[in-house]
Amino acid sequence: MRTLLTNGSVYSPADPHATAIAFDDGVVTWLGDDTGAGAYADGADEVIDLDGKLVTPAFVDAHVHTAGTGAALTGLDLAGTTSLTDALDKLAAYASKLPADAVIDSAGWDETKWPEGRPPTAEELDAAAGGRRVYLSRIDGHSGVVSSALFDVARGDGFEESGRVERHANHLVRDALSELVGPEQRRTEIEAALRAMAGKGIGAFHEMAAPHIGPLWELPIVREVADEVGLSATLYWGEPGVFEHVGTYGLAGLAGDLNADGALGSRTAALKEPYADRADHRGHAYLTPEQIAEHVITCTERNVQAGFHCIGDQALENIARGFELAAEKVGVQALVAARHRLEHVEMVDEATIATLARCGVVASVQPMFDGLWGGPDGMYAERVGDRRQGMNPFGSLARAGVVLAFGSDAPVTELGGWEAVRAAAFHHEKSERITVRAAFQAHTRGGWRAAGIDDAGVLAPSAAATYAIWQSDAELVVQTPDQRVAAWSTDPRAGVPVLPDLSEGTPTCLRTVVGGRVVYEAEGL
Repeated sequence: MRTLLTNGSVYSPADPHATAIAFDDGVVTWLGDDTGAGAYADGADEVIDLDGKLVTPAFVDAHVHTAGTGAALTGLDLAGTTSLTDALDKLAAYASKLPADAVIDSAGWDETKWPEGRPPTAEELDAAAGGRRVYLSRIDGHSGVVSSALFDVARGDGFEESGRVERHANHLVRDALSELVGPEQRRTEIEAALRAMAGKGIGAFHEMAAPHIGPLWELPIVREVADEVGLSATLYWGEPGVFEHVGTYGLAGLAGDLNADGALGSRTAALKEPYADRADHRGHAYLTPEQIAEHVITCTERNVQAGFHCIGDQALENIARGFELAAEKVGVQALVAARHRLEHVEMVDEATIATLARCGVVASVQPMFDGLWGGPDGMYAERVGDRRQGMNPFGSLARAGVVLAFGSDAPVTELGGWEAVRAAAFHHEKSERITVRAAFQAHTRGGWRAAGIDDAGVLAPSAAATYAIWQSDAELVVQTPDQRVAAWSTDPRAGVPVLPDLSEGTPTCLRTVVGGRVVYEAEGL
């Protein structure tokens, strides 16, 4: 099938002036200006007049939890609740429509946004949900609250009689819920998440599965539904040593949410110095440098991608030391070739950044973390005080040569590629901002590179027809190396690829195509 798009703006380094592009059987065959498009119109199965719309490579979400994202989309989502009372009222309204034996698995609450400043208690959940089994995960996923009906499965390290669970207790609850919910509901949730991605111009995603997040049996469902919907799926499993799973489940690596520590919001991220709002506590380091090194070494020797979840500065220091030990055993060149990856990489210093760059480690990061929680009045400032100024250092990582791949960590933050690009370009710390162009590349080509694929994420002849069409009320602008964030030119002929000015909004997706297959289309394109 041949598709020709004309009279638009095509974002391509192969031709910065392109206004038209042709695709044949899922491959880019030509791009140029409208005067040359006529030769490709003959015999085309579809010709679309873009009327100035923008065509770009589709986004890659390099860190997502599809079942959890779908659960938030199809069930009770507590993101954005304004108070503890608001959250409990929403729970009560949702529970009132369910049978008495129902299981309520919800997420998204953030007590730092509430005037009460605390999580709900089991007693409050019991009253709101009428005694039903309830698990409400905090927005970061590293702690939660359970109702009394789940106490019997929650008692473990990290359980409190108030109903709060973290660490092993949190994992026990998730394990129990996976069996209570079952494959049929999970399939529905996964499909909802993938269709939402397609509607956001996301053509590929990296599923970050792990034993503490969900069972192995979810992975084939993710793969099957991705094939049905038409999205490109890259699967990771965060558990060391289980190399038999790589072939069985088609894994890209034993990486992703293999936790070196927890999260700042739940105060489980491992810090060198105590939390600013809890002077007796430094979080939890789940892996030693030696354990990290062992995993990196064994994965490198088997040509399997390794990776870790790491947020706090102590966890990242452990990571750096682990890679240094691994380099002593297998050599730096072998590490670079393996292209291992890290998730989040929030409180990272210059020495660790240098180690990551030297070892060819990809930083899979989430710009909306800074967008939501950065700044002098955000959650990071509450948890770690002035140390928040060095967090999520996208500029420093990029300047050191570390490959960046952007993701949402949905359902922790909402799906949305342009929102993440905007957050990176308008980072709370000006020195850590990167250009819109660099941020867009991190959310497209960077995602493919993080999965070991170097020839995707760009629109050029012979590349896959994986793209999105966007409507934007903003003017198209150019970013130059010596200017960092704002719009500098409205001339699409300025000599470099153009992208929307994101200072006042983000574009709307009208069509998403993956390998030539239309996976989403808005009405009236």
